[in-house]
Amino acid sequence: MVAAAFVPVASCAATESSDPLTPRHWRCVWTEDPATAALLSWSTTEAGQRHAVHLKRIVPAGAEAELSADSVDERTIAAQRNGRHTGDSAKLFYHHARVDQLAPGATYQVVFETDGRRSPTMHFTTAPDDDRPIALLFGADSRSGISERQQMNRLMARMVAESYAAERPPILALAHGGDFVYDGSDVALWSQWLDDHEQTVGADGRLLPIIPARGNHDHSGVFNEVFGFPEGDRNYYAVNVGPQVRLVTLNTETSVAGDQTKWLAAELESARPHNRWLVAQYHRPAFPAVKLPGRALVHWVPLFEQFNVDLVCEGDGHNIKRTPPVRANKIDPTGVPYIGEGGLGVGQRAPKPERWYLKSPDAKVGQDHHVQLLQFDRDQLSYRVVLMSGETFDEHAWPVRPAAQRLVPGDETLAPAARAAAAAQPQTPR
Repeated sequence: MVAAAFVPVASCAATESSDPLTPRHWRCVWTEDPATAALLSWSTTEAGQRHAVHLKRIVPAGAEAELSADSVDERTIAAQRNGRHTGDSAKLFYHHARVDQLAPGATYQVVFETDGRRSPTMHFTTAPDDDRPIALLFGADSRSGISERQQMNRLMARMVAESYAAERPPILALAHGGDFVYDGSDVALWSQWLDDHEQTVGADGRLLPIIPARGNHDHSGVFNEVFGFPEGDRNYYAVNVGPQVRLVTLNTETSVAGDQTKWLAAELESARPHNRWLVAQYHRPAFPAVKLPGRALVHWVPLFEQFNVDLVCEGDGHNIKRTPPVRANKIDPTGVPYIGEGGLGVGQRAPKPERWYLKSPDAKVGQDHHVQLLQFDRDQLSYRVVLMSGETFDEHAWPVRPAAQRLVPGDETLAPAARAAAAAQPQTPR
């Protein structure tokens, strides 16, 4: 079945201002708990002195009587971190305001301010804490192809708007699998990327939160400055974008083995029993459609298989890929499917469909600018590849795993019968 096409339209991009203190590059970043916290960030071209966001919860019409006085949330939060981006190619200053104690599933109006200059009024919605269907966008490799990147950003804004207007599972955020810019140390390139990212803001002012992963082109500390990570942070973390959807973000650009793999093992063991859907994203692919396998194949794939991860999202290859479920280097219906490999602007490469995990009809590959739509509900994880034209290239769905595959053997909190069923599932040793 081919779904109705999404038609790109112009979105709410910035109005060019000659005032160096006018807020620009507005963004909402999710690296902690998207139900209750967000990082709200912006840029100026001069340092300024006073930086803050004005936040106000939007109450849906008719719902006022259902909310207590304590639920009315209107506040101003001073930016806790401000500074000049590292590098001489452009003068650009970042401002980050971390906000917490937000209500799950709520919409907040936000205005960014520096020294009395204010941004347009925008809004964002936090992740829900109830078990409702939700959606995410996954994409990667927006480092080049400026016109194509802008078109993809406008397409994503349109898709988000339609998901809310049509009462589909709402698209909550963009999980970006890395390679934002060609040279991660070049502030001018980041400034252009941030200019273009404004086009993901909907015509109604809706911000599209971003969940970022680092790519091989995103070297240097500017990545951490753009997305508000602490200096020297290794950029692997996990968030729940709903009470039953856990997204694990990994970093292929630091040591893949060692501490990161130990952290991943602990994270998957902890998260698997408590989440219907367990998803990972990172940049360099373990099952590539063009290149050689990355180190994730040796260090992370055994853990994905051991803990029955539901889906892995990869970038870097500059093509479209969907593998069949894979376990122990063969097709296995209990295994882990891999998708990718990045089409948010960069030129596309021809995939290699002769590889065993890319052969039709079990797999599908292609080359075109695209974004991948993931929809999570109680019964299945639905997947759709939407091309820059708005056409659908591929659709697929994976059913929810049986309960026994979502349990960790040896968990003493489980009933004996459930433990026995879980222990009977195929497991790959670490």
